[in-house]
Amino acid sequence: MAPTKWDDAMVVTAGVLLAAGGGTRFVGPDHKLRADAAGRPLVSYALDAMAGSGLPLLVVVTGAVDLDDLLPTGAVPIANPAWERGQGTSLATAVAWARPRDIEAIVVGLGDQPGVTAASWTAVAAEATTPIAIATYGGRRGHPVRLAREVWDRLPTEGDAGARALIRSAPELVTEVPCVGDPSDIDTVEDLARWR
Repeated sequence: MAPTKWDDAMVVTAGVLLAAGGGTRFVGPDHKLRADAAGRPLVSYALDAMAGSGLPLLVVVTGAVDLDDLLPTGAVPIANPAWERGQGTSLATAVAWARPRDIEAIVVGLGDQPGVTAASWTAVAAEATTPIAIATYGGRRGHPVRLAREVWDRLPTEGDAGARALIRSAPELVTEVPCVGDPSDIDTVEDLARWR
């Protein structure tokens, strides 16, 4: 797996968790990422999976809610002031942070997917045959997604599509990585109740 030392000079692959959205469909007493999920904040499952990946650098893009107290040791919080304009802005925030560093790829996951495992992060990070690697679950594409530096200029900077449009339009750039886990998003209180 990539170099093991982070000194702002040499990291090949970084883990990026997108956790900036407002969670507007989740109508509960707390922001959905902080909602109780089997005794823990929902986002903690995604944070643990990313931290368990073995990636030498972990980045969490935040926005609507402060998550600093939940971040694993060594994870770097990056604020996205434009989070209300969609997931594309969070991806752009992560890319802008990575560009001036010697990072060759980012592996991107979502904060509201508690069923994605550390093994999925590790497997996707290790797949570098093509510029994009995407986790699949029973043939269904999901997260995390590895995006090599060479495709960063082709990613959206606004809206909620993330890398989907690029993945659809350039299948020759994509390798699917079969993974075990559940890539379901928790978008509503009902989703959370079903997950528990």
